[in-house]
Amino acid sequence: MQRLYEEKTMNRLRNLAILIGAVALAIGVGAPEAVAQGSAPAKINAGNSAWILTSTALVLFMTIPGLALFYGGLVRSRNVLSTLMQCFSICCLASVLWLVVVYSLAFGDGGSANAWIGGFGKSFLAGVGTSTLSGDIPESVFFMFQMTFAIITPALIVGSYVERIKFSAVILFSGVWLILVYAPVAHWVWGGGWLQAFGVQDFAGGLVVHMTSGVSALVIAAILGPRRGFPGEIRPPHSPGLVMIGAAMLWVGWFGFNAGSALAADGSAGMAMTVTHISAATAALTWTVVEWVRYGKPTLVGIATGAIAGLATITPASGFVGPVGALVIGFTAGMLCFFAVNFIKSVVKVDDALDVMAVHGVGGATGMLLTAILGAASLGGLGLSETTILNQLYIQFVGVVATLLWSAVMTYIIVKAVSALVGLRVGEDEEIEGLDIITHGERGYDL
Repeated sequence: MQRLYEEKTMNRLRNLAILIGAVALAIGVGAPEAVAQGSAPAKINAGNSAWILTSTALVLFMTIPGLALFYGGLVRSRNVLSTLMQCFSICCLASVLWLVVVYSLAFGDGGSANAWIGGFGKSFLAGVGTSTLSGDIPESVFFMFQMTFAIITPALIVGSYVERIKFSAVILFSGVWLILVYAPVAHWVWGGGWLQAFGVQDFAGGLVVHMTSGVSALVIAAILGPRRGFPGEIRPPHSPGLVMIGAAMLWVGWFGFNAGSALAADGSAGMAMTVTHISAATAALTWTVVEWVRYGKPTLVGIATGAIAGLATITPASGFVGPVGALVIGFTAGMLCFFAVNFIKSVVKVDDALDVMAVHGVGGATGMLLTAILGAASLGGLGLSETTILNQLYIQFVGVVATLLWSAVMTYIIVKAVSALVGLRVGEDEEIEGLDIITHGERGYDL
C-alpha cells in the first residue's frame, strides 16, 4: 500500500510539473527555451536589410550613370567626356576613402571629441564582420548605404567647375573635401554629433549632402573664375536628351536616397517615397510654368532641372512631412530655385556653371527650414518634433548657418591649398580646345 501511494504521488507531481511547464511555455515565461530567446542578441531583420541593399544600389545609380549623364548633357560637346570622367573618378576615390577613414570619422566613436568628429576605431571596417549589426541590419550594409551618400556629395560639386578645371585638382580637392567637410558634418547630424543632440531634423541630407555641396560649389566657382565668354557667350547645353535621361535616373534613384534613409521597410519609408515623388513633380511643373511665362518657351532642360530642385528640397523633410507639405515644398522649390539661378549669375556674378548652389544649396536650406513648419501635425505633418514650431525653426536655422560657415571656410582653405600644390585652372588654349581631347585624349563624338 505504501509503495502504491508513493507511485501515485510521484505521478501527480510529474503531471503537475508538465502542466506548469506547458502553461509557462504558452505565456512565454518560465520555460528554459523562452528564457533563452528573451536573452538572445538582436537578430538581422531580413526585410529591412533587403530594402537597404536595394536602396544602396539606387543611390549609387544616382551618381553613375544618373548625375554623370545629367551633367554631361548640360556642358558643351567638347567637355562631355571630362564631365563623365570626373563623376566616375570621384565615385571610385570616395569609395576607397570611405573604407580607409571617412566612415570612421563620420560614424565612429570619437570619445571626448564625439560631438565634433568620430574616431579612427572603424577605419578599414575594423571589428565589422558578417554578424555585426547597426540596428537590425548588418553594419556592412549600413556602411555601403552611407558610402553612396559620400560618393554623390562631392560629385554634385562637379557642376560648378566643369569645362575649366584641371583633373588633378578635381581628384585632390574631392578627397580632402570628403575628410574635412563631409565627414564632420555627417557626424554632427547623423553620427551622434552636436547638431543631432541639439535636435536638428535632417532626414536624408539637406545639410549633409545638399548644403555642403551647394555652398562649396559657390566658393570654388568664385575662386576658379568664370568660363570664357561668361555670361553672354555661354552656349546652351549640347544634349537636352542626355539631361532628361540623367534627371530621370536621379528621380528614380532618389527613392532609395530618401525612403532608404528610414533604414527600415516600413510606413516611414513609404511616406518618404510618396512625398519625394510629389515634391519632384510639383517643382518640375512650377519651374516650367515660370520659365514659360518669363521666356516664352517651356524647355526640357528646365523641367528636368525643376524636378531635381524639388528632390533636393524635399530631402531633409521627407521623413517628417505629409503629402500636402510635399506640394508646398515642391512649389516653393520650383519658384525659389528658378530665381536663385538668375540671381547668382546676374547679381552675384559667379559662374556656378550647372547651378549647384541655386538648386542644391538653396534647395537644401529651404527644405531644412520648411521641415520645422510643415512637419507639425497641425499642418499635416507627421508631428515628430518634440518642441514647438518656432523653437524647431530656430534649431533648423542654427544647423543651416553652422553648415554654411563650416563648408565655406573649409572649402576656401582646401581650394587655396590645392591651387598652390597642383594649380586649379587649365590654360586658355586648353579651354578653347576642350578638356576631352586635351586632358583625356578622347572625344565624346566623332563628327
